[in-house]
Order: sequence, then C-alpha cells, then structure tokens
Amino acid sequence: MKTILVVDDNKMNLASARKVLCDKYKVVPVMKGQQALTYLESGECDIILLDINMPEMDGFEVMKRIREMEHCLSIPVIFLTADSEPETETRCFREGAIDFIAKPFVPEVMLSRIGRILELEELRRSLADRLEQKIREVSDIKSKSSKDTLTGLWNRTYTEETVNGLLENGTAGALFMIDMDNFKAINDNYGHIAGDKTLKMFADTLREFSAEDDVLCRIGGDEFVVFVKNVTSKPELSSRAADIISDLCRKIEDCKFDTNTSVSIGIAQAPDDGTEFAKLYNSADKALYYVKQNGKNSYHFFSDRVQSENDRGGRTVDLKYLQDLMSRADSGKGAYLLDFESFNHVYNFIRRFIDRSGREVRTLLFTVSENENEEPDTAETELALELLEKAIYTSLRRSDVSTRYSGKQIIVILMDTNTENGDMVAERIVECFNKLYTGGKLRVDYGIAQMDGKGGVIGKK
Repeated sequence: MKTILVVDDNKMNLASARKVLCDKYKVVPVMKGQQALTYLESGECDIILLDINMPEMDGFEVMKRIREMEHCLSIPVIFLTADSEPETETRCFREGAIDFIAKPFVPEVMLSRIGRILELEELRRSLADRLEQKIREVSDIKSKSSKDTLTGLWNRTYTEETVNGLLENGTAGALFMIDMDNFKAINDNYGHIAGDKTLKMFADTLREFSAEDDVLCRIGGDEFVVFVKNVTSKPELSSRAADIISDLCRKIEDCKFDTNTSVSIGIAQAPDDGTEFAKLYNSADKALYYVKQNGKNSYHFFSDRVQSENDRGGRTVDLKYLQDLMSRADSGKGAYLLDFESFNHVYNFIRRFIDRSGREVRTLLFTVSENENEEPDTAETELALELLEKAIYTSLRRSDVSTRYSGKQIIVILMDTNTENGDMVAERIVECFNKLYTGGKLRVDYGIAQMDGKGGVIGKK
C-alpha cells in the first residue's frame, strides 16, 4: 500500500483528506511543516500533499527544506491551496511541485490526480531502474574490455589513458616495469597451465604490495607495469621493489620450479623522467634493460643511469686519455677479476664473439662447500673464497675472466679452451687452493660447460 504524507494546519482538512484516501492508501497526517520534516528524516512516503498557507513555516519553505534532504529529492509533491491566482500556480511549479489541488478539494479529483501521479512515478522509477541497469551493464562491458582476462589487471590501453590523465593533473609517482626472468622455461618445462598460475600469482603479489589507487597492468606475456601514485621517495620505492622481488622469488621457489626464474624491475619517476606514459614507459624500459644486462633479479632507477652519464658528460677527453683510463695497470699476469655487473657485460660480449668466430670457450663454476659433519661458518667460508680467488688469479692467463657470483661460488670463463684442457685448468686451481687453504673444514668442487653462441651451455659436468 502506498503511503501519503498530508501536511495541513487545518484539522478539518486533514480529516477530510484522510477519509477520502484511507481506503486506498496509508495516510500520515501532520499539522506543521517541522513535523513533516521530522517524519521524513526516518519515515518513508510515496507522495506528499502540502498545504501552502501555514503558520511558522509555509508550504514553500517546507518544500525547500524537503529538497535539501537527499533521500527525498524524488518524492512527488502536490500543493494544496485555496488561492486560485495564476501567480500562485506558477510559483507552485517553479518550486518543484508536480501538481496542485485547489481547496476545498473534490474527492474524485483528488483521487484521480494522486492515482495518475503515482502511476507516472512508478513508471519513472521503473525506467530509472532499467537505465541504471543498462549503465551498469555498459560499465561492466567497458571494464571487462579494459582488463586482462587471465590476471584481472588493467590492459595497456586503459593504463596508458589513465596514467596520462593522472600526469596531466600533476600527479607525481613512479612507473615500475616488471619482468619475470626465464619465464619461458616454466611454460616449456612445466606446461602453460603452470605458466598461467604463475602469472596469476605474479598479479596477486603486485596487488599485495600496491595501494588501492595504484594502476596495475599486464602489458603482455610476463611483462607487467605498476604506476605508483604520490610516492617519489627513492628509499620508499626501493623498499617496495625489493619486497616485490623477494616475495615473488620466494613463491617461485615454493613452486619447486627448476628454471632459475627471478624478477627484474626498472623504475622511472614522474615528473623527472617523463610527464606522459610513453616517456615514462621508455625510461623504465631502459632501466629494466640495465637490470637484465647486469645479473637480473634486481631493480634499477632510470635516473641513476642518467646521473652516471651526466657525471661524465661535463668532461671532454681525448682518445689517448680514454685508452690510459681503461687500460689495465697490472703486469699482465693472471685472470681478470671483475665484479658481477662487469662480468655480465663481458659474458654477453664473448657469447656474441663465439657466434661469429666459432671459437671454443669453457665456463667453470667453483663452489665452496662444508666437508661432512662440519657446521657452516661464514668467516671460514669468506677466507676460503678469498684464497680460491687467489688460486684462480695465479693459475690462469690474462685472457681469462672470473667473478664472484655469491658468498660460495666463483665463475670463470676460459678462452680458447676445450673440455680436456678446461678440466686440467680446474684441477690445477683446486690443487693450488688446497695448498693455500689449510683449515680442513671446506672443500672446492667445480663444474665445466661449453659456452655456445646463444648463451647456453653444452656438456655440463
């Protein structure tokens, strides 16, 4: 049953209205405007009959106050008035009334007008509901078309438009370009179902380490982008990048994938590195490339690379100065001992060299391990590793290259060496180490493999 709120300061009018309406509607009669407002704060009604001429607060003032109540904006109002002047009628409609009924009212006319208005209101609400439903459906379709079907993250088109909009409005932040190293090996070795699960896990991890209003995107394959809003502090961005890498690597390890899969991140900051998506994307891509070329499984800021170039950019040198600067200052004996970043560049250079020349190159991996029944001792292991580096340096030629990969392993590249000669060199290094190290707690093992022009290895030992 529909509810009608009748507001009139005349008891006779209220009684008459109630008598006419009570058979078809629930009637709520009040004599003052304030009583009507109080009722509307918590009560509901489908239509309001509102007298104009009332003491303390007239109908027009009550109407204004009703329209200030958000939940009452759509309730139809019919004014009750004994004033038949055209100006009054005009004002009724101007103030937002849907109709007016002249006093003394005729029961049949009142019922007819109220019934017609309620029918129209019901039709209006039905159309409004249908329109809202259509809007939701269109919104859902648009949202689905803007999202990656596998991970539920935004796609590139939506992300580019959204980030450009944020940047145009002066929003600062950072763009993370995130890539899974050796992801293809998961698909190849464990199947695409495992690969898809890994990508979903990747997306869930990004959600876990992102704020609600950050923009998360899957560009394609194993490449993801996150726009971090309103964070510009390098320590804070570094912490987030490190957390993402650490958490993802832990989860990948828990999956027991034997693929050496890790995570690399390139970071570009807005507005310093770009004020539009394309520029930030390009800058983050260059930072990511730096990580890929320097061992992977880390993050890098584009601005760090720019700063390094700028530090050199203010100086002009000649070719002789560069030759002297980059020439080795030692006597020419022993292998090159490089940091891992430099070694990575050399490794890729040699790989390309092999592809063109067909020369034979061997890679050695030395590992320091505890002897049986010995407890791990970090200080002892570090001492052993230093002695192993000394053994490598003194046992190899200048054309060979080595680097410390971790706190227990050293990698060596042997130029122009076959497997037989490589074994001889490795045994010579182990023998030299055993002479230098007398602790008895640790030993050195090694593996040897042929490097091919594609970066792979042939004939692991």
